[in-house]
Amino acid sequence: MESIGADGVSRCPWGNSAPDYAEYHDTEWGVPLRGQDALYERLCLEAFQSGLSWITILRKREGFRTAFAGFVPEKVAEFGEDDVERLMADASIVRNRAKILAAITNARAITTLDQPLDDLLWSFAPTGKRARPRTMADVPAITPESTAMAKALKKRGFAFVGPTTCYALMQATGMVDDHLVTCFRATS
Repeated sequence: MESIGADGVSRCPWGNSAPDYAEYHDTEWGVPLRGQDALYERLCLEAFQSGLSWITILRKREGFRTAFAGFVPEKVAEFGEDDVERLMADASIVRNRAKILAAITNARAITTLDQPLDDLLWSFAPTGKRARPRTMADVPAITPESTAMAKALKKRGFAFVGPTTCYALMQATGMVDDHLVTCFRATS
């Protein structure tokens, strides 16, 4: 189903629902992303999004970046109880203790990995040709790869990384490309 935005551009339907979504859809979602700090940021943001609208996270993104030391895992790994309390009082982010603690736990897990975070996460990217979704109903919430990623991350001490969160991470970082066939971003 084609969805034409006010600017005349055919996007995935959610990409035309708000200007913030259009910007994110057009410039980031599905674009291959590398780099420890950038991937850690996306992992955190996907976890914080759980149960909320993604637009809430997008609009608080700069607040998250400031609150979480630019998403440098080595810095966040050093956060203690005073930092947790500071974050719980910070209205520029989502103030959820379990998610804040998970972000710190995950930073600590990253600092103990036996391989770069890039290599670990990208090892779960599907290989081979995939059918491009025709409608949003064709886009899965979980896949065998996202389930395997979640299991591997949990085994390494990560928290708040279920298969749905991992699949959202895979979409956000270009490990999978779920742009609909009618979207201008569809590459094949």
